[in-house]
Amino acid sequence: MKKVALFAFNGDSMCFIHVLLNALDLKAKGNEVRIILEGSATKLLPDMAGEQSPLSGLYRKAKEQGLFEGACKACSTKLGVAEAVRQEELPLLGDMSGHPSMSAYLEEEYEIITF
Repeated sequence: MKKVALFAFNGDSMCFIHVLLNALDLKAKGNEVRIILEGSATKLLPDMAGEQSPLSGLYRKAKEQGLFEGACKACSTKLGVAEAVRQEELPLLGDMSGHPSMSAYLEEEYEIITF
């Protein structure tokens, strides 16, 4: 079993679908997976949480499986989606000057993959 942290920075939905697909695939194969929303990817959350988004089905499945670690506090605030993050009951992460720290995952022996 591997421990994998997927840091999603890219706010393009065509990129983010690969984050979701890979996270679900890794989990299905017995790995421990965490998705961390960073940068412009935080802006995708309000749309994904709605029923109209092509990402909503995969988002719900990943959320139900507990794959989301949370979203960057600084970026969510700056981009105006912090309330949407709270409504989705995802933690706002900010242990490194308002941003999630990769070193915390490395210390826990996670492999980090960025998108």
